[in-house]
Amino acid sequence: MNTTVAPTPALVGGERRQAVHLPYRPESASTARHLVRTVLVKWGLEDLADDAELIVSELVGNASKTGCQLTMSVEIVSITGRDVRIGVTDGCRILPVRVDAGPNAEGGRGLDLVHKLTRGHWGAALMSDGKTVHADLKLRTTQ
Repeated sequence: MNTTVAPTPALVGGERRQAVHLPYRPESASTARHLVRTVLVKWGLEDLADDAELIVSELVGNASKTGCQLTMSVEIVSITGRDVRIGVTDGCRILPVRVDAGPNAEGGRGLDLVHKLTRGHWGAALMSDGKTVHADLKLRTTQ
């Protein structure tokens, strides 16, 4: 049994944007979660990390099922000091759709979870060679 460990992908980008290319494999979700948490902690937005990890896991999981290209990309952008956008780009031009999974369904709840965690601030954009699904998170103010 071959148990080679792939190296951790390097982040690219600047101070307010970080991105990584990942293969279409289930384990890419784990790598994406780690990278998103690392970036959010670096930016002082660790309070967003739990929700961001769930979101990027769902988006990468959905992208990995398409298998349209050799790699997908995950990007995290600091929109403001309190807002971030997580984007996952893949080579499939089929847009995601929220479905009513029902209580007995084994799957189909991922985009509903993204919708709830982002309070409806997510979407998808078609490109000539695929799509990007993005989700926006905002640091909540304490009162």
